[in-house]
Amino acid sequence: MRLGVLDVGSNTVHLLVVDAHPGARPLPAHSHKVELRLAQLLDDSGAIGPEGVDKLIGVVHEALQAAEDKGVEEVLPFATSAVREASNADDVLARVKAETGVELQVLTGSEEARLTFLAVRRWFGWSAGKLLVLDIGGGSLEIAYGIDEEPDAAVSLPLGAGRLTAGWLPGDPPEAEDIRGLRRHVRAQIARTVGEFSRFGAPDHVVATSKTFKQLARIAGAARSAEGLYTQRELKRESLEAWVPRLAGMTVAQRAELPGVSEGRAGQLLAGALVAEGAMDLFGVETLEVCPWALREGVILRKLDHLSVG
Repeated sequence: MRLGVLDVGSNTVHLLVVDAHPGARPLPAHSHKVELRLAQLLDDSGAIGPEGVDKLIGVVHEALQAAEDKGVEEVLPFATSAVREASNADDVLARVKAETGVELQVLTGSEEARLTFLAVRRWFGWSAGKLLVLDIGGGSLEIAYGIDEEPDAAVSLPLGAGRLTAGWLPGDPPEAEDIRGLRRHVRAQIARTVGEFSRFGAPDHVVATSKTFKQLARIAGAARSAEGLYTQRELKRESLEAWVPRLAGMTVAQRAELPGVSEGRAGQLLAGALVAEGAMDLFGVETLEVCPWALREGVILRKLDHLSVG
């Protein structure tokens, strides 16, 4: 069957269309995405303003039209941290449903981490052993660990690259004092969770997903996306640590000129790098591998699992 996953994230609204059936690898057929940056459209009270909701509704309409054009049989719509944490989330969800017919499922942070972990496990298989999975989104950082398809531990922290950029790094380039303040904040947040994972022992394989990690790996020398989905891409902590001060000294326009860095993501790359560096350091990770599958694929795989059981 042809499925569509509508992901209302903190940075983008992304429709991924796949051809899928139980027991087989989902094959991507079409991708439609719009940068909305909901995490940066929150007002002082933490609400998504009327303009932001109007934009969201318009983008959802576009995605539904794209799904119809591509012959999608069923759309699986979900939202993550930007909607989840908005003070007017219920009103936003009600308006989206009333005006588009789409009932967004709001994932908890733990569900995000668990579904992403499922996707990574399926990608690497059982031979990867115990996995530690890191995912930096626009609004949150997800961390999960386990040896099965369901992780033994999964947490979500409010350390998304978009959220941190908006709240901590106003300058272009940012002030050194602001960067130090953000670095302290990030590491204190991550350090609180390390004990929860360390009791399970060292992972056999450390994996990262998300656009932030893909871009960091690319500027550190990993293969271009044009070289294919199955090309192994790694990020070494040593390389990342060398890049952080360089990113800190760049303007957004200069970062956008780096290989693999999109103009829309360039502004939040430094915050993402500080989170990635902090996580790798505090969890004792020297090298991680970037996985092309993440949350959207996890949602698809869970749906297929339920179909096969039914």
